[in-house]
Amino acid sequence: MPTAGRVGHDRGMTVIRMRARRLAPLPVALLAVLAAGCGAQHPGDGAGAGGASRSAVATPSRPADFACPGESPTPTPRPSTHTPSPTAPPTDHYAENHGFMVPFPLHGKRRCQGLAAIGRVREALEPLRRRGDFTAESARKALTGLGYPAGQVQTYQNGSAGVGFLVEVDDYPVCLEGEMDSAQTKADAFGGYPDHTGCDQPSGGH
Repeated sequence: MPTAGRVGHDRGMTVIRMRARRLAPLPVALLAVLAAGCGAQHPGDGAGAGGASRSAVATPSRPADFACPGESPTPTPRPSTHTPSPTAPPTDHYAENHGFMVPFPLHGKRRCQGLAAIGRVREALEPLRRRGDFTAESARKALTGLGYPAGQVQTYQNGSAGVGFLVEVDDYPVCLEGEMDSAQTKADAFGGYPDHTGCDQPSGGH
């Protein structure tokens, strides 16, 4: 039969064990709090490895646009020539698969170069338009007369009273595409196409 001292001792051990069980998780919880605190990002923590990592993946900015000669001080951005179909289902990947057919816009000095080329081409073709000469050969002669190599000038018949043209202004490339008819001569300058050399629109798809 256990003595009173032994019973008191056993009860004391039981209390100690229960306290130990309650206190044992505390160091683990404390470590979790400390670990969370170490990983927290505080305002102003821009230095160190995190800042270097962010700067390493930064993409280069495009050349700044500015007013070109003969243009208003605030140039109007050229709208995108590609607009997604409003009736296309969410799973339609047409835009994704045909992005290589969307031309690059020109910026900075190249944009001014393109606008200047548009002015020269319109001036060269205007006499043909006024007299109703809408043959591809006449348009080609007028464009090569501006100094563009024959291999960089394409003209084609666009109906009985219209001519289309495509000119590689330089090998950047700066490209010029447009058409002339009895009403007007219009042209657009762009910077070629993705993964493609020259100014003609690539064909094919994914």
